[in-house]
Amino acid sequence: MLKWKDEYLIGVPEIDKQHEELFNIAGKAYAVLKDDFSVDKYDKIVAILEELKEYAVYHFRSEEEYMASIHYKKFFSQKLEHDEFIKKVNNVDLRKVDEDQDKYLLDVLNFIVEWTSDHILKKDKGITS
Repeated sequence: MLKWKDEYLIGVPEIDKQHEELFNIAGKAYAVLKDDFSVDKYDKIVAILEELKEYAVYHFRSEEEYMASIHYKKFFSQKLEHDEFIKKVNNVDLRKVDEDQDKYLLDVLNFIVEWTSDHILKKDKGITS
């Protein structure tokens, strides 16, 4: 499971705080996945997806405004990755979610964990270096 570590800090407090919140959303998804007492997790999964989408839009807008303010040279490649993330979350097939909730939740969780950690460590760190 993805846990917040200082290695994810990029040195911009507002963005660091927002990145940590993305990890918190992943933690909520993990808690739902591990909840053996819930037979039907569909509503919880949909709520997590909505929260992820809304927060990602907010975070990406904030991060892009910061990058623009410092004239970051890789702004457009960053924006493209952000847009692809939002597109993937927007294109979730809720029928597939309902068919195999735990599998789909694990897929969503893996996507969040891999994308977020990779993006922060390989792309966002470049904003301040």
